[in-house]
Amino acid sequence: MDTLIMLTLILALIPITLTLILIKHKQPSKNHPPGSLGIPYIGQSLALLRAMRTNRDREWLQQRIEKYGPVSKLNLFGCPTVLLAGPVGNKFVFMNEGNVLGNHQPRSFTRILGDRIIIELVGEEHRRLRGAIGGFMRPEVLKRSVGRMDEEVRLHLDMFWRGKSQVKVSPLMKTLTFDMICSLLFGLERGHRRSELVNGFEQLIAGLWSIPVNLPFTQFGKSLRASRRIRSIVTSIVHEKRTALAGGGREPSNDVITSLLSFGLEEGPGTLTEEEVVDNVMFLMVAGYDTTSILITFLIRQLSRDLDVYDKVLREQEGIAKNKAPGERLTWEDLSKMKYTWRVAMEVSRIVPPAFGSMRRVLKDIEYKGYQIPKGWQIFWAATVTQMDEHIFPEPTKFDPSRFESQSPCPPPPFSYIPFGGGPRICPGYEFAKCETLVVIHHVVTGFKWNLCAKEDSFIRNPVPEPYEGLPIQIDARH
Repeated sequence: MDTLIMLTLILALIPITLTLILIKHKQPSKNHPPGSLGIPYIGQSLALLRAMRTNRDREWLQQRIEKYGPVSKLNLFGCPTVLLAGPVGNKFVFMNEGNVLGNHQPRSFTRILGDRIIIELVGEEHRRLRGAIGGFMRPEVLKRSVGRMDEEVRLHLDMFWRGKSQVKVSPLMKTLTFDMICSLLFGLERGHRRSELVNGFEQLIAGLWSIPVNLPFTQFGKSLRASRRIRSIVTSIVHEKRTALAGGGREPSNDVITSLLSFGLEEGPGTLTEEEVVDNVMFLMVAGYDTTSILITFLIRQLSRDLDVYDKVLREQEGIAKNKAPGERLTWEDLSKMKYTWRVAMEVSRIVPPAFGSMRRVLKDIEYKGYQIPKGWQIFWAATVTQMDEHIFPEPTKFDPSRFESQSPCPPPPFSYIPFGGGPRICPGYEFAKCETLVVIHHVVTGFKWNLCAKEDSFIRNPVPEPYEGLPIQIDARH
């Protein structure tokens, strides 16, 4: 009886199968890029995350490029994806904002931070919100901020460095950059709420690039819970600033939160909802919390490994310090003299980019390099693909700040050095991060001598680079 039923089912399926085959042959096949989408939903996500956490991400990407070429398809974080490699691919990503591509992060990223963050918006919405935020990144505003940055750095070093024989650089730099963001951008004074925010951010950030499965034991689930705690604190701060603004107690130029609230009032009801303000405050905290602290951490690491570079940085910084009175703050003009120090920072960002890469959403069916890329897919770019390319940067593993001299004989081609992105979406906080980095390095170099004491001088990406053990160093006061 069972055999008869099986034969009946097979006979019934034969015409359906033949029909599907005929339809498939009649329809032209889509000329998608080479590669495989892998297991549905998961695809290559676990393989990429594993490569990042074992510091083999560049090797993993290079193997794909060697196998499939500069354009290949894969599946990342539940979405069909196309990896574009090389300066031409980077240019396509950065210069096709709006009509062709929209910024897009993994679903885990927007679930944790919100759908209305600035990097997810396109067109006029993005330009308007960038204008509201970018007002605090203008040179005239930053010039006034350098003295306050100097204050924060001095206070931090007095609290956490002086009198110590050993410190862990990575967690301390995260604390410092977060304190500067809270003070300079959000007007949030030191206290219990600021400490709560710091405590929750490590957990929140760990799940930004993860498979979005919300279970108690998954990293995504843990990050969502941290996000809810932080969102509650930020919402209460927004309520307070809205009340102060309504009562005439604050000027829109006081901080970013007040500026965003004022922006909504000036442009008409509903322009920026409370949810949008909270989403973008959380995003700015995450962006500033990680990227600058990573750059400073790996810059300190590099100076301990390369004594020639260290000596040049020290001479430059001591030359600036000797023209300052005791306790006198750094100024914008002082930072403009730190040219070699910033070239060193640029080379650090080339070898260890703070941001691994990013995504763009395909807004309509497009053709690229002869391949069809359907609407709804995502485009993926990674900074290390070009920044560690020996054809663009000779001897890419060699640390050489002279690559970024204005008279360099081999300047990198456009869209090959992209640690801060490029095009209309280049990081709006680039100059703010530059000021922070230079102020911190000035005080660390002129105030301390140090040696690495980590058992293993390496790092992982989770998803941002993290040195093993937090980069412990032995320190001595210079004077």
